[in-house]
Parts: sequence; structure tokens; C-alpha cells
Amino acid sequence: MISVRVQPEPFDPGAELVALETLGGGAVASFTGIVRGEEGPGGGLVELLLEHHPGMTAKAMEAIAADAARRWPLLGIVLVHRIGAMTPGERIVFVGTASRHRAAALEACAFLIDWLKTGAPFWKRARFADGTSQWVEARAEDDAAASRWV
Repeated sequence: MISVRVQPEPFDPGAELVALETLGGGAVASFTGIVRGEEGPGGGLVELLLEHHPGMTAKAMEAIAADAARRWPLLGIVLVHRIGAMTPGERIVFVGTASRHRAAALEACAFLIDWLKTGAPFWKRARFADGTSQWVEARAEDDAAASRWV
């Protein structure tokens, strides 16, 4: 089972985990990303806006999920990524994997989130308390983490 969703609505990580647990494996691994209230040039972050190309984003996410399914013996994958405006503390991304054994579930989960951080076609704009905004640039640390899967 592979489920890939790009949506503006909030998601429930607990419900996503239950769906993976019902697949009958011995391991479920997950990552939930949350919008940080980080400091920026204009004070604290008040909004993170995620934009995407609808056809391109879903296809790219489906392709990487299929790649993970080829690399590891998985029973299920759930990828949920939000788009639109979000505030600090809101959930932005969920990655879940199910397998018969923990190593496959954990490794595939790490692979998927590393790829989502670097290869998924999303554009982020941060808006700060003073009204200024800026596009969020890619981070070298994220590229380095993703490079281990090449």
C-alpha cells in the first residue's frame, strides 16, 4: 500500500499510524515535521507558505515512494505533505513506513524524509512578525543527509 497526498488540510498522524499498523507487519516508523517558530531577519516566524506545482509534486512523491518500495521490503508507505499557509506549531509533513522488521521501516523512513527535504518540488516563503518575508533557501545539511542514499 502506497498513499501519497499533497493537501492544504491538517492531517492526523495517529490515524496515519493506525492505517500502517493494520497492514500486519512487525514495525512502523514515522516522522512528523512541524513548522518551527524560528527567528529571522524580521523577528519571529508568523507564517510559512508552501507552494508547489500540482502535477509535478505528486508525481515526484509517487516516484520516490516507489523507489523506497523497491529498496526495502515494505508493507506500506504514507507520505502526506501540506501546502498553503501554516503557522508555527502546525504539522507540515508526515512520512510513515511499515515492514515486517524495524531496520527496513526505519531506513526507508529516513530515506523518504531526506528526499522530501531536498528533492520534492516545493517552494517555501517565510513571513516574519515585522511583515517582511523571504524565500527559504536549501540547506547544505539537508543535501548532505540525502547524499548518503545515492
